[in-house]
Amino acid sequence: MTKNPTASTTSAWTGMVPVDDTALAVTDTGGPGIPVVYLNGQFATQGYWQRVITDLGTTDWRHITYDERARGRKSKTSADYSFEAAVRDVDAVLAARGVDRALVVGWSYGAFVAAHWASRNPDRALGAVLVEGAQPHDWLDDAMEQRIRKQFRQWSWLLPLLRPTGLTPRMNAEQMAECNIELGKVARERALGPVLDAITVPTRYVVASGASLGSRGDEQEVIRASLGAVAARNPHIEISAKVASNHDAILKKDFRAVADAVRDAAAVAG
Repeated sequence: MTKNPTASTTSAWTGMVPVDDTALAVTDTGGPGIPVVYLNGQFATQGYWQRVITDLGTTDWRHITYDERARGRKSKTSADYSFEAAVRDVDAVLAARGVDRALVVGWSYGAFVAAHWASRNPDRALGAVLVEGAQPHDWLDDAMEQRIRKQFRQWSWLLPLLRPTGLTPRMNAEQMAECNIELGKVARERALGPVLDAITVPTRYVVASGASLGSRGDEQEVIRASLGAVAARNPHIEISAKVASNHDAILKKDFRAVADAVRDAAAVAG
């Protein structure tokens, strides 16, 4: 593993990065190490990555985390919570921190964002680690769409109570449901398959076992099974580990597997 020659050495920094009609809360550990930008689960926050960051340390790595639009306690609301806005925000954060090339690490929703960013930016992506996400599968149909809308309506009374803690975004139930429904469209084989096939940088998947919040039965395992064909088609993509924890607990219980996948992707990238 070598230092990233395009990375500038900076001091640690925490602040707000303006983008479009909003501003994002960003933390940058600084230093001369390989820049790694972490992309959160759909309604999660940058704090979820702390165990991975601690395991990697700061000698060889420069860690950049941020809270997406309306997420966490500080990132501002927006008129645009689309998937494309999430991909654009990666560029905005890297540009604000003076980073041209980076390794992207995403969990859940963030894995889809990371896959798209790596696929679109082969000269800027040093590698990608996709944790429990970016699995091409047609899981969204009319029944699932209605189920998502119903679920968020049922949670609508709870969301305002949790917002001050940063545990839920400053979005209403309808906006949150729309984000999930859009993700189902992004995840379809005909949409995501070509994105993954176009990736030309070292990419490692870390997958969990069992269910996730809102899933039923073996739904998650059926979705994960799609990755075998993905890795078979693209030699740059490997399944680094399948761990015992479930989708929701993977960054807490199996952070070492994620950190090892980061090290492996960076080593292959050189």
